Amino acid sequence: MNTIKKAHIHLTLLNGCITTLILVIMTLVYLFISESNMMQSKISSYPRDIYPIASYIEQQDVISNTWLSQLESNNQYYISLMDNGAEFLYNVNKEISIDVRQQVLSAAWNYYHDTSIPKTMHTLSHDSNYVSYIMNYKNDTSGTSSKYYCSVISIEKNHANLEILLAAPLDDIQEQITRQRFLFLGIITLALIAIWIFAWIFTGRLLKPIEESRLRQNQFIASASHELRTPLAVILSCAEAGLTKNESSELLTIKNESLRTSRLLGDMLTLLSCDTGHLDINPAYTQLDTLVLNACEAFENMAATKHIRITAALPEDILPDCMCDSERITQVLTILLHNAVSYTPDGGTIGLSVAYFHSIHKSTRHFEIKISDTGIGISDEEKSKIFDRFYRSEKARSDKNHFGLGLAIAYDIVTAHRGTLTVSDTPGGGTTFLITLS
Repeated sequence: MNTIKKAHIHLTLLNGCITTLILVIMTLVYLFISESNMMQSKISSYPRDIYPIASYIEQQDVISNTWLSQLESNNQYYISLMDNGAEFLYNVNKEISIDVRQQVLSAAWNYYHDTSIPKTMHTLSHDSNYVSYIMNYKNDTSGTSSKYYCSVISIEKNHANLEILLAAPLDDIQEQITRQRFLFLGIITLALIAIWIFAWIFTGRLLKPIEESRLRQNQFIASASHELRTPLAVILSCAEAGLTKNESSELLTIKNESLRTSRLLGDMLTLLSCDTGHLDINPAYTQLDTLVLNACEAFENMAATKHIRITAALPEDILPDCMCDSERITQVLTILLHNAVSYTPDGGTIGLSVAYFHSIHKSTRHFEIKISDTGIGISDEEKSKIFDRFYRSEKARSDKNHFGLGLAIAYDIVTAHRGTLTVSDTPGGGTTFLITLS
């Protein structure tokens, strides 16, 4: 497993774990607050029933069976009434299990009389008050646990002490809380699956440029090793032959191959400077027409040996100065002209032109330099690759003087000037490079 894949896995784990931890903590906090509010809202609804019950008992001299059974009719309460400590018996709702009801009420009375269990006292009137508490009840038969909200109303009436126990089951709110937990569990599960998939894809996209850079470096090293191996082998063989024969022809070959190797190393150092962001660009006001004319003069002799005509087209109006590094732009023109002369057949033509465009409405301006030739041309498939390092078309592989670095260097230099370098076909055949500078 290479370093990039390990980094992909580690970053996915880091991103996924942190996001999962945050999501789980936020969910637990939300559930805690939500469940607390739900339970509190449910419990706060019961005291509203206590006041009318206490008021009814205070006003009535006789408590009827019908009234007590109606309180239990909707299964909201289990009710037990004590008159001076004696239980008041009545016909309870038949829908309620007698055994379950009796066990719950018995446990609730035990809770009430247990002084170690905290309870809340509330005053209703001069002769009445009530105590409320939460009871956790475990059914001995089924082994299930339930919560009940219990209230014991105490009323002093006719020298008698009446105590009414109301036990309200909290099963419905517990079921609602359970449903909410399962709902959030499903949502969180789907969210975590999506988060981990996103983390994998996101980190993969994040590392993609690094992986591409690593592959380019590997290709760069492989190509550079291949290119350097050839001149070094020639140098060594010629050096051995020169030493044995004492002839100068081998020494001339050594010189030429050394110069070729030096150019390759210089190009590699320039590309390294571009990659590290340390390419020296010293912009100054420059006359581009002068640079174009000087470049034409520099290649006139080389073009003349192949009977190639070089022409320069300059605008009639005086060009304003362009803010650029004249040495670097000259280097770009040299690379493009050298390629044009190399790949243009005998008797062809090479044309250079420079133009200036200014938009008053948009307050923008730019310069364009064109280098056109009538050479072998570049296919559409290769146009997207010619600026890659060490890329050479099949037509150029036989030329030992081209390493496939020139156009990459020219592209990086123009880009460092915040300009563009594009390629297109010359009408009638050939290639046209367009340099755009601000």
